[in-house]
Amino acid sequence: MNGYPWGAFGQGIGVAAGAALTVMLVTFAIAVARGLHRIVDIAWGIGFTAVAVASYAVSTGQGDEARRLLVTVLTAVWGLRLAAHIAARGRGHGEDKRYERMLDKAPGNRNAYALRMVYLLQGLLVVLISLPVQAAQYVTGPVGPVAYAGVAVWLVGLFFEAVGDRQLARFTADPANKGRIMDRGLWSWTRHPNYFGDFCVWWGLFLIVCDDPVVAAATVVSPLVMSFLLTMGSGKRLLERHMADRPGYAAYVARTSGFFPLPPRGRPADAAGDSRT
Repeated sequence: MNGYPWGAFGQGIGVAAGAALTVMLVTFAIAVARGLHRIVDIAWGIGFTAVAVASYAVSTGQGDEARRLLVTVLTAVWGLRLAAHIAARGRGHGEDKRYERMLDKAPGNRNAYALRMVYLLQGLLVVLISLPVQAAQYVTGPVGPVAYAGVAVWLVGLFFEAVGDRQLARFTADPANKGRIMDRGLWSWTRHPNYFGDFCVWWGLFLIVCDDPVVAAATVVSPLVMSFLLTMGSGKRLLERHMADRPGYAAYVARTSGFFPLPPRGRPADAAGDSRT
C-alpha cells in the first residue's frame, strides 16, 4: 500500500511501547518509594521523548533523514521542557489532590490500582498519541510545504505553552496574588494557553507526516485523541470543574475565551489566581 514500510512501522510501535512502558515502570517504582504519585506527570513528557528517540534509533536507514531528525528533535524539546516545568512546579509539594481523590476510592491495594489506572494507562496514551512521530520516521519523501506548516504550528504551540506556564509561575510565586484568578498576559486571551499550546504542538507534529496522505489518514486518530483529552477529558473540563467555585472565576469565564485565543471581552476585574493546578 503506497510503498510505505508498514511492517517496519508495526515493529517500531512495539519498540515505542517498550520505551514508554520502561519510563512508566521506573517512575512507578520511584513514586512508590517516595509515596508520591504526582511524579507521574513528569514522566508524561519524558515518555514521549523516549518514544521519539527509540523510534528514531530503530528506524535508521528507513525514511528521509531530515524528517526523522526534525520530528524527533521537536518531540524531545517539547517533552523535556514540559517535564522540567512540572518537576520545578511540584518541588516541595505533597501529593496532587487529583491522585489523592482517585486513590482514596481505590479498591484494594492503592499502589496496584495506581499502576493500572494511571501509569499503564498513560503509557498506552503516549504510544497512541505519538503514532505520527513514529510514522514520520519511515516516510521516504522529502520534507514538503505541509511539513513546514506543521513546524510553524508547533512553534505557535510551544510559545503558548512555555510563555503561559512562565506567566502563571511568576504570578503564583507572588504572595499578593494568593487566591486570585490569573487573567493577565496570554491568560487574558484564553483560559488555557498551556492546553491550547499542547493542541498546536500535536497537530503540528501530525502535519509533519502529512506529506504522505495515506500515512496521515492512518495516524490522524492521534491528534484527535489529544484534542479530546485537552478539551473534554482530563484537561480543560476537569480543571474548570475544580475552579468553578473560586471567587471571580465566573467573571473570568464570561470575558475570556475557553480555549482558542481571542481578544478579551471587557476589562478584567481587580482579581487574578490559578487556572492550572
